[in-house]
Amino acid sequence: MENRNENGHGNSGKEIRVWCDGCYDMVHFGHANSLRQAKALGHKLVVGIHNDEDITRNKGPPVFTQEERYKMVRGIKWVDEVVEDAPYVTTLETLDKYDCDFCVHGDDITLTADGIDTYHLVKKAQRYKEVSRTAGVSTTDLVGRMLLLTKNHFKQGDQEYEVEKDGSSQLGQDHTARSPWTGCSQFLPTTQKIIQFSDGKPPKPTDRIVYVAGAFDLFHVGHLDFLEKAKKLGDYLIVGLHTDPVVNQYKGGNYPIMNLHERVLSVLACKYVNEVVIGAPYSVTMDLMEHFNVSVVCHGQTHIAYDVGYVDPYAIPKQMGKFMLIDSGNTITTEDIVERIIRHRLEFEQRNKKKEKKEIEVYEAMQKVKLAQKSG
Repeated sequence: MENRNENGHGNSGKEIRVWCDGCYDMVHFGHANSLRQAKALGHKLVVGIHNDEDITRNKGPPVFTQEERYKMVRGIKWVDEVVEDAPYVTTLETLDKYDCDFCVHGDDITLTADGIDTYHLVKKAQRYKEVSRTAGVSTTDLVGRMLLLTKNHFKQGDQEYEVEKDGSSQLGQDHTARSPWTGCSQFLPTTQKIIQFSDGKPPKPTDRIVYVAGAFDLFHVGHLDFLEKAKKLGDYLIVGLHTDPVVNQYKGGNYPIMNLHERVLSVLACKYVNEVVIGAPYSVTMDLMEHFNVSVVCHGQTHIAYDVGYVDPYAIPKQMGKFMLIDSGNTITTEDIVERIIRHRLEFEQRNKKKEKKEIEVYEAMQKVKLAQKSG
């Protein structure tokens, strides 16, 4: 690892290997955006993922199992290698073991159970770089949306981007009064973000086009396994995402947990997906089939709700002989994930409360240091 230049990139011409690590629980587009930025700093991205035992001890119980988390991160398009059971505190030995030049993390705070910065060793050795955290989403925020059981995260019209400020027990959503990292902030979608996540490659004339549609809410391993299976049926996979009101119509409750803009980025981050139709019609139309030159339309084993007027949403591809039911072998649904949260509600509320308290203390200490540096 010698002869590293001032940016930590190593010798010119050398393949730059970047290390990221974390829990990657309930992998969302914020995680994906962080990994996208990290990959841009080098050539290969290696991602270390902590095991369940370490996460529970330092942070509280994860929503997903370690096997589910390993699979989810492998499914992100910018990830080249995954290291399972990565140590909770990032060491120089770990970077050297996987031949990584430096470590990258978001500009938030990650602490051990003892309140120690998990990156203090690599920071001290100047083998650490920061990327911007994606405002408006965090695992804590998503857990909060499920516990609150409200629909405020997908308001429409002039209130579309407002964020609920009322809390459930100790779990508030007002970012002005909480940790700047854990609290909920407004996610404002931009065309630039979609461009960054998109492949931008149209299908070739000879490509077999596969089309699937759904909510793809709280993108999880069930979705990942389904999309992997669907992609194998052709060369180019297009995912149609239904609007929030349509999803709420057939799912009810406070679904979708993630709004349409967030779901677009979550699906685009998947390595099996080539294109996304934003606000796709619930019933697959002839226009859609012809416009995208669709060869096959797929659906998983979940229930298919009728469209308005008891219309089969897949009637047209069925008539064309282009409809296929596929079994991904994974029965996990978004409802199952929410059920996990509700079942362990008190544990998660306590976890979030504890994390926020630690982060506020660290943030206040950092602000004091900055003030002292300015006055000095």
